[in-house]
Amino acid sequence: MTIRVVIADDQPVVRTGFKALIEPAPDLEVVGEAGDGREAVRLAKAAKADLVLMDIRMPVLDGLAATRLITGDQDLAGVKVLILTTFEIDEYVFEALRAGASGFLGKSADAEELLQAIRTVSRGDALLSPTATRTLISRFLATPAMPRPPDETARRGLEALTERERQITTLVATGLSNDEIAAQLILSPATVKTHVNRAMVKVGARDRAQLVVFAHRSGLAESL
Repeated sequence: MTIRVVIADDQPVVRTGFKALIEPAPDLEVVGEAGDGREAVRLAKAAKADLVLMDIRMPVLDGLAATRLITGDQDLAGVKVLILTTFEIDEYVFEALRAGASGFLGKSADAEELLQAIRTVSRGDALLSPTATRTLISRFLATPAMPRPPDETARRGLEALTERERQITTLVATGLSNDEIAAQLILSPATVKTHVNRAMVKVGARDRAQLVVFAHRSGLAESL
C-alpha cells in the first residue's frame, strides 16, 4: 500500500529536497506540495493524502492552525500530520501536539530517518523520542500557562482508566517505549501495548503522542 504524502513548507528548496528523498521509496508517493498552511489543508483533501509533512512557520496560515483544521475535519480523519522543525525541540512543538500532530521531525534528518518517520506516523504510531518527550515535559511543567486545575474533559478521561492504565500512561509520558515499560513493570510488551491501546481509546487519544498530551492535561504527569 502506497503512502500518499503532501509536503508543506514555504521554502521551495526544502520541499524539493524532501521530495527527492521520498520519491525513490517504492511505498511512498508525494502527491502535493504546499507553500502555506491553507494550501496544505486544501491539498490534504484534494489529493487524498495519508500524511502531511508540515512546517510550522508559514505564511497565510501557519502549521499549527493548519494542523488543527486537518485534525478537526471529519473528512480528513485518516490524515496524519508530521511536524517539521528546525531543531528537535522548539517553542511550538507542544502546541503542535495539542493541535493533533502525531509527532515531529527535525529538518536535518537524513533520508532513512525521514522515510521511517513517515512510515511510523502513517501506521498510527507516534514519532516522539524519549529525549524529545522528556524535554517537552520539562518545558510544559515550566510554563505558567499550564492549566490548573487539570482540564475537566481530561479529568473525566482519567476517571475511566484502570489503575494499571494510569500507571502505564504515566510511564508513556516519560518517553519510555513499550519494551522499557514492560521490563520495568515485569509484563510482556504485548500486555503493555494492550493497556496503551485501551487507554488511548478511553481518553480519545488518536496515537501515543496524544496520550502524552492527555497525561499533562489530566494532571497525571505532575507526579513525574
